Amino acid sequence: MERIYMDHAATSPMNPDVIEEMTSVMKETFGNPSSIHSFGRSARHHVDLARSIIAGGIKADYNDIIFTSGGTEADNLALIGTAYANKSKGNHIITTQIEHHAVLHACKYLEEQGFEVTYLPVDETGRISPHDVERAMREDTILVTIMYGNNEVGTIQPIKEIGQVLKKHTAYFHTDAVQAFGIMDIDVADLGVDMMSVSGHKINGPKGAGFLYCHKNVNLQPGSYGGEQERKRRAGTENVPAIAGLGKAVELAQSSWKDKHVVYEGFKRLFRKTLIDKEVDFDENGSLEYGLPHVLNLSFPGTDVESMLMNLDMSGIAVSSGSACTAGSIEPSHVLVAMFGRNSERTKNSIRFSFGLGNTEAEIVQTANEVANVVKRLVS
Repeated sequence: MERIYMDHAATSPMNPDVIEEMTSVMKETFGNPSSIHSFGRSARHHVDLARSIIAGGIKADYNDIIFTSGGTEADNLALIGTAYANKSKGNHIITTQIEHHAVLHACKYLEEQGFEVTYLPVDETGRISPHDVERAMREDTILVTIMYGNNEVGTIQPIKEIGQVLKKHTAYFHTDAVQAFGIMDIDVADLGVDMMSVSGHKINGPKGAGFLYCHKNVNLQPGSYGGEQERKRRAGTENVPAIAGLGKAVELAQSSWKDKHVVYEGFKRLFRKTLIDKEVDFDENGSLEYGLPHVLNLSFPGTDVESMLMNLDMSGIAVSSGSACTAGSIEPSHVLVAMFGRNSERTKNSIRFSFGLGNTEAEIVQTANEVANVVKRLVS
């Protein structure tokens, strides 16, 4: 049976060029990047090159890139690190109700430590208002953290507009760009963000590798203690093969994001058209105007998530009901609850399709046709 993977927002297959880069490094470079001899310098070269590629791609300073184990660690370091380092200035944090759990759970932890968190609501498209951010700001606000693009419905937040609002305040601005990076043109200075989290495995790179962009003016408390790696902000010997792979993945993403943007938008249109031609009743969750091109979240009235996912999986089609981090949870998606309310049927019948490396128009049509067949069986 042919299998079709359309869950790239959960994780993406590694690009063959990334695998080749990592394999070469694992075979030929084993030195500790902190060692001053030739073996160490060889390893350091790979780390330095990756840092240069990443910094250049987002218009950041070379020293503002901190390598992490992924998006979750980057989010935790940004939130907890700045909260603890700046608690003498205030204890108020602003975020949204639809953040990834790496942010929401970090905020809950900080609340347990005495910090106060404001969770901004979203409209039915999953978008927040910069005016709400401005109204929520207080003298004791030390951090605002708002994701760039939502991982479940794809809604893009007005990050640049929020950055303009925060220019009037001393609070730091962090964005979780795990879903948006590699598919959008990101310039951290233009956006006005002080920190940004990125994960390698969402851009056809390795799992266990990511980075936090952290402007040099950010007062950040380290999340771990030990050696002086990452300019004393993240101790531990660097994972050189993974960092090299991350650098290659970023390089490839930076050179292809425009083409991917066009292709995935085309996939969205083709998917919707196929369902319409098959006379399938569906609603789109998210913003039609402000949406990530590779994420399509659809609600199918009269169906339920479990039956849809099971039937599609039996047909060889891999999709999801939202974030992979909540798979198996009996709770409805917190994103859809924030958008439509806990009692909305959309929280029980919505499926996320996300496109990426290897997908073709033929797969889009085949998947949409199979979705149509499953929906008609379930609602008949």
